Amino acid sequence: MQQANTPRRGFIQGMIATAAGVTLTTSAIAKNTDVKTVVLDNAKWSPRNHDLVAALIAKHGITSKTYSAKRKPYAVFDWDNTSIMNDCEEALLMYQINNLAFKLTPAEFSAIIRQNVPAGNFAPDYKNAAGTIVDLDSLCADLDSDYAYLHANYKGMAGSMNLAQITETPQFQDFRSKLYFMYEAVNDTHGVNVGYPWVIYFFANMTVSEVTQLAEASNDANLGMGLSKVKYTSPASLPGKAGVVTTAHFHGIRLCTEVATLMDTFRQNGFDVYVSTASLEHVVGVFASNPKYGYHVPRENVLGLRLEQDGEVLKNAYRKDWPLNWGPGKTVVIKRELVTSKGYGPVFVAGDSDGDYDMLRDFQDTELGLIVNRLKKGKIGELSKLAADSIKEAHPRFALQGRQESTGNWLPVETTLKYGKTSAALVG
Repeated sequence: MQQANTPRRGFIQGMIATAAGVTLTTSAIAKNTDVKTVVLDNAKWSPRNHDLVAALIAKHGITSKTYSAKRKPYAVFDWDNTSIMNDCEEALLMYQINNLAFKLTPAEFSAIIRQNVPAGNFAPDYKNAAGTIVDLDSLCADLDSDYAYLHANYKGMAGSMNLAQITETPQFQDFRSKLYFMYEAVNDTHGVNVGYPWVIYFFANMTVSEVTQLAEASNDANLGMGLSKVKYTSPASLPGKAGVVTTAHFHGIRLCTEVATLMDTFRQNGFDVYVSTASLEHVVGVFASNPKYGYHVPRENVLGLRLEQDGEVLKNAYRKDWPLNWGPGKTVVIKRELVTSKGYGPVFVAGDSDGDYDMLRDFQDTELGLIVNRLKKGKIGELSKLAADSIKEAHPRFALQGRQESTGNWLPVETTLKYGKTSAALVG
């Protein structure tokens, strides 16, 4: 596992910190008039991407003759699968399930699993073992029954069984498989506008502190796991109305030290750094801001999904007048929260998926959009193709950065080696 509490730093040529770990301040760097060239830690950057980013910093950072502290350049990073390997919100959902970390009565749980989800069948791919497409009512009926049993018997709720005992029951096995199956089915059938708010409604009745503690526990547990895709099948002994279903979860998270180093180098060179995420803002705020993870993003610089609150207690209602921070919503939030106050857009944006497509391309001030290459199709696939086609250009608008998904590490190339594959590819 990568070290979570020793952040790697970016360096300025001619002013490298000593082996004792001295960190140079922005003011100290600014006073050195001999500094002309920015040198990032090479780590596992594609050499071309490394040079592109270094040139961007040299052009806009504090060593540039045109730099103005009153008009600081800024960079925006997506979080899940860009700044880390895998998705911390999905990891937290599985962690929440495995630890039965809910503060919901059976009636509240029953209402939330149906909240804003259209009735009827899910997409054709969401079939049970008998080949029948699963529908909302049948799946929810089974989850109602499972949760009622778990709530009545688990000592963390209203019962007396400990976690080890309750997780051995068929009801728990059914609950885990079917709730995660439903998360995938809701998103693939009805889109993230339904699915992304839906999954964060399970934090209802928790305080902000309870959610952040839960998120930190999930982060730490997942950083300690091996990266593995695990299938979960509901027990044949408890088919219920929906039947036997199978789902899969990609366990484990890895830090991306190249991103942490880049964020730090940006800050040392007079840039502001922001995170734009389609996960709950409180969840990513823990990861991006807690010093032990090494990213050091100020909590107020994390922009994500928001829930309504009653004081410090979260509600199962999306925040009024706050855009869904995904796809076009990311652009809306950046314009509203950053462009409005600064008067200009980000000079650098990093992302990996369709949810980042808009913010990667919507700002005239953005000179480089870095795409963590997941070999995706769709809208991000269009930008990935542009990046691949311009791979020999001196000043590309988009660049691809490869990684190896079995380890979570970046690769020093533009191509990516998908989990379970034996050969790398440039585009999906």
